[in-house]
Amino acid sequence: MKYDVVIIGSGLGGLTCGCILAKNGMNVAVLEKNSVIGGCLQSFVREKTVFDTGMHYIGGLQNGGAMNRLWKYLDVYDNVKFRKLDEHAYDIFQIDGKEYAYAMGYDRFTETLSAYFPKEKENIKRYVGLMKSVSESSDFFNLRDGASAGSLSQTMGICTDEYIASVTKDATLRKVIAGNVPLYAGKKGKTPLYVHLAINNSNIQGCYRIIGGGSALASALSDTIIKYGGTVLPDREVQEIICGESADYAKTTSGEIFEANYFISDVHPCVLLNMIDSPLIRSAYRKRINDLENTVSNFTVYLKFKENTMEYMNSNFCSYLGDDVWGGEERSGHEWPYCYSYMHQAVNSEMKYAQGALLMSYMQFDEVIEWSATKTGRRGDEYENFKRERAEKLIGLFEKDFPSAVKNIDSYYTSTPLTYRDYTYTVNGSSYGIVKDANNLASTIIPHKTKIPNLFLTGQNTNFHGVLGVSLSSIITCSELLGMNKIIKEINKTN
Repeated sequence: MKYDVVIIGSGLGGLTCGCILAKNGMNVAVLEKNSVIGGCLQSFVREKTVFDTGMHYIGGLQNGGAMNRLWKYLDVYDNVKFRKLDEHAYDIFQIDGKEYAYAMGYDRFTETLSAYFPKEKENIKRYVGLMKSVSESSDFFNLRDGASAGSLSQTMGICTDEYIASVTKDATLRKVIAGNVPLYAGKKGKTPLYVHLAINNSNIQGCYRIIGGGSALASALSDTIIKYGGTVLPDREVQEIICGESADYAKTTSGEIFEANYFISDVHPCVLLNMIDSPLIRSAYRKRINDLENTVSNFTVYLKFKENTMEYMNSNFCSYLGDDVWGGEERSGHEWPYCYSYMHQAVNSEMKYAQGALLMSYMQFDEVIEWSATKTGRRGDEYENFKRERAEKLIGLFEKDFPSAVKNIDSYYTSTPLTYRDYTYTVNGSSYGIVKDANNLASTIIPHKTKIPNLFLTGQNTNFHGVLGVSLSSIITCSELLGMNKIIKEINKTN
């Protein structure tokens, strides 16, 4: 059977593209390597407790917000349940031993930060003003008619840390404004300002957890694809894409052939290039992609609490153990961890007690490279000892910040960069794909088009990070087949 579009990878980007194209009458097949769809949307269950693997909370879900409108258009919003985080403190950062909260709404965000830094109120207003003006002036960010992907260009060539330093001379306020760098693995002197502003802005407008975990979203997106005649196929690992003057078909490891008029890749560009042997892809391009720096990975401890012992916390907590919020991705060995995040899993909208939570910290792939040739469940006692030692260290730090919480832990599980690599198919378990560099945007923002005329890219490795970024990138990818105006008009018509 020949499809209109074959999509390789069922992460958020692949599933979103599948929904948009299927809704527009295209016969779509989504091919997933693993037995479970979703990529970083995947959740898993241990002892009847649901844990997320990659997506923990979402911004822009308020009425009229970009994600709210897109998911309504994709028939997803009404089929997934959400829990709004604390409007007065959706994120809490512990910096230099003191806690600072991020609040929802531009005015509330400004007033909350100003209460900590009363002498800096005008500078805080200036920062919020830029964030608001960049957001409101971007037709694309707001999914308005006439949108183009380049509408955030005014902030693309500016480094986040350099801009924050220009806002205020107060060293602590600089750290607080940059407090959410783990949401995009921000790098000092590299991360473009648009990445920081887009994520911060969407969260400030409306920040939510998915009830039941990210897999609920993956299932809803899959249901939409199937509803409109598409197909989602797990256990279909694409081994190669056969090309002539264009891509002709994808071949799986089991020998299945999938022909299509168009192909979309939601896998890392390095992984994709390994599937293609064609003179259309020049060696210089391969080298450039393979040489690009990838964001750091994570080590995660999944905590299961004893029943009815741990009160649900409707905020996310991030503790910085060093003297800055930048640079945590570079720490390893005895310097690890430099920071950690703590967040509960939402089971329903009214829960009093938490069933499970996550402790997350950056981790470099080099920490686990000696086991890189092994498979999940077969990595040996030394690997298990490594995970146990790191988990206990992280739990020990957690106990200092939440001294009464540890006694409520019933059991825990762990994942390392190897786990992320194997289940999300990213290079070295990279959390957010290719590092975006404000000093070298031409190389680090990957175009959606390729030199193979009917092969396109989507996902976080193109130009945007996070749930909002990947969703917007999916619209750009689909616009190559449908046109941007058509997609935006359909989204607005639905809403």
